[in-house]
Amino acid sequence: MKDAAPPPASFEAALAELEGIVQKLEAGGTPLEESLAAYERGMALLGYCQNTLNQAEQKIRQLEAGQLSEFLPDVDEGEAA
Repeated sequence: MKDAAPPPASFEAALAELEGIVQKLEAGGTPLEESLAAYERGMALLGYCQNTLNQAEQKIRQLEAGQLSEFLPDVDEGEAA
């Protein structure tokens, strides 16, 4: 049985690794067993990224006291609308 892959160091590291896996699989030519292992790792990374984003969204909602507001950038009066 293979050892579990180490968890990513950060969201950005997970995303970069996931992008590399996708490029490798899209390029083709990888043996089936290696492709399946890469796919499995990719799914784990995807779950990690989704979980991290969900936690960030929840934290933002808590910081905003559940009242997310629409972002309206400042527009100078001299600019054309």
